Amino acid sequence: MKRYHVLGLMSGTSLDGLDIAYCHIWHSGKDWDYEVRQCTTIAYDDALRHQLKNAIYLSQEAHDTLHLDYGKWLGSEAKKFIEKHELQVDFIASHGHTSHHRPQEGFTFQLGDGQQLSNFSGHKTVCDFRTLDVSLGGQGAPLVPVGDELLLPEYAFCLNLGGISNISFKKEGIRYAYDIGLANMPLNYVAEKLGKKYDKDGALAAAGILDKMLLSRLDSLPYYTLPYPKSTGYEWFSTSVIPLLDNSTTSPEDILHTLVHHNCGQIAKAIKAQNPTTGSWLLVTGGGALNSFFMRVLQKELGTTSVVKIPPAKFIAYKEALVFAFMGVLRVLEKTNVYCSVTGAKKDTCSGVVFLPQS
Repeated sequence: MKRYHVLGLMSGTSLDGLDIAYCHIWHSGKDWDYEVRQCTTIAYDDALRHQLKNAIYLSQEAHDTLHLDYGKWLGSEAKKFIEKHELQVDFIASHGHTSHHRPQEGFTFQLGDGQQLSNFSGHKTVCDFRTLDVSLGGQGAPLVPVGDELLLPEYAFCLNLGGISNISFKKEGIRYAYDIGLANMPLNYVAEKLGKKYDKDGALAAAGILDKMLLSRLDSLPYYTLPYPKSTGYEWFSTSVIPLLDNSTTSPEDILHTLVHHNCGQIAKAIKAQNPTTGSWLLVTGGGALNSFFMRVLQKELGTTSVVKIPPAKFIAYKEALVFAFMGVLRVLEKTNVYCSVTGAKKDTCSGVVFLPQS
């Protein structure tokens, strides 16, 4: 039984920072098991957050430069973390930071050059987990369901609330997953207008009242009528959602309140569409799981359909970094780590590009 010692790196659309999780992953009998041994989040400074947030608007040359520089930064931060905790690391698995995601055009891009990351960290690196799937007609997302399937089989539904919301579930023996829609991205957008990075515990949202007109407009967004598999990202948010928020004449608190009800309503609708067994478990992770108002509204929308299960804060924050570490293990073992039932690609794939440090 070999234990893999892997450093998982994750940067999500909510731009909270770089999540680093040092994981031990091993195969025991028929099952996979894991342990998150060390973890941290390195907050982005204002300059880097601005660069990543606006990468979609950069020229090709500026985008290429950011790709290289961010890869160097990831490698340097990984090296500092490894040396600080005196870790034995077999390799690093990095998600990177998504700057462009247009799978319908056959294009996706994750910033953080793998060769620079490997060079600056001094360790073998696996990254670029989405491109192969997109080249085969897939959405390239969500990718976390392989972890839901093999690491967390006891949950009927696995919901992640990062910048966007995505869900994973098993139906007739097959794993499915897709991006439901919004989560923290619009909440943070509104909170920033109030000088805050986010709405802690949903306190501002809880103080607002429902704007039925805004709710109706959000619920009517065409994306929600698309069949899965489907995925979305900042492009959709910027073109379809921001105008609705900017044109609203109600208070920021009312907008936040309405957004939470919209998010929870769409999530509950997605879960109920699968006709779950009453009381089935719903695992909620991502930053949204720490928003107590969001969780109360979600449980109310679900009723007795599903029971919201919120794991320890450490697991909430680092689940995605753990899963990318796991995807790296599967890539090294040349085993499937992206399901076509999830992404809509022509076939399952063993995705990820391997880089070795060069001096």
